Amino acid sequence: MNKSGISTVTQFVLLGFPGPWKMQIIFFSMILLVYILTLTGNIAIICAVRWNHRLHTPMYVFLANFSFLEVWYVTCTVPNMLVNFLSKTKTISFSGCFTQFYFFFSLGTTECFFLCVMAYDRYLAICRPLHYPTIMTGKLCAILVSLCWLTGFLGYSVPILFISQLPYCGPNIIDHFLCDVDPLMALSCASSPIIEHVFHSVSSLIITLTILYILGSYTLVVRAVLRVPSSSGRQKAFSTCGSHLVVVSLFYGTIMVMYVRPTSGNSVAMHKIITLIYSVVTPVLNPFIYSLRNRDMKFALHQVLCGMRIMQTS
Repeated sequence: MNKSGISTVTQFVLLGFPGPWKMQIIFFSMILLVYILTLTGNIAIICAVRWNHRLHTPMYVFLANFSFLEVWYVTCTVPNMLVNFLSKTKTISFSGCFTQFYFFFSLGTTECFFLCVMAYDRYLAICRPLHYPTIMTGKLCAILVSLCWLTGFLGYSVPILFISQLPYCGPNIIDHFLCDVDPLMALSCASSPIIEHVFHSVSSLIITLTILYILGSYTLVVRAVLRVPSSSGRQKAFSTCGSHLVVVSLFYGTIMVMYVRPTSGNSVAMHKIITLIYSVVTPVLNPFIYSLRNRDMKFALHQVLCGMRIMQTS
């Protein structure tokens, strides 16, 4: 709870997607279906990597961590969104709002770092295949995974702490389906351009540096792949890297519109749609993107599904 100054707000109202009751039921059903598919797809990938020893390689370890991240990324926003579709008050506590705010940005930042690490892994595997086993060891893989989680959760801790200490004395209505930085800053009783500038600068820096690194890595990968004499080798490399690039494009294309490119001219409805794409739609697509053109993953997922069927029938 914020104890600064004259703050009197104890809860916020998340308007979400307003509309008649029938429309709320339709929204609820659609988001619930997407949430179930997201959990099923990403947990299946985690189980496939865990149970199939052929997938105990750095590439799939990163993918399993990425899927674990996606499960929590949607879970920090979607359950509350589902409750609000069926609620008349649509409230969230002050502490609950800032907890969601912190985890949403921390998990999003961690996703940026994991996409960087996955790009680095593909660069080593394709551009330096002979040195790959000696460079990408189990120890380095564990260090990179730990750094992604650690830096992702530390990056926004101080700015969000400062924002939570700003005075909030009303109104308390947020025209969004989650607690985001701009609506919260707009509700503060005190003007704090420095904190807002720092927050957006950190966001822009993280997004810009990570996307430049990813694009640079895949540029080198593409150059190396084009030199491969075997057409089957080129196809396999492009298939693996292509799925990664699709995920990168979906995620970064939307967050750059929100947090790097000026968005003051965009409507509130457009902000909600863009946020919905990268926070709800992208996580449900990732398991399909990563498994559709990957034979090893498809085989492992088939084993997981067969194992579940055997357990159900026994």
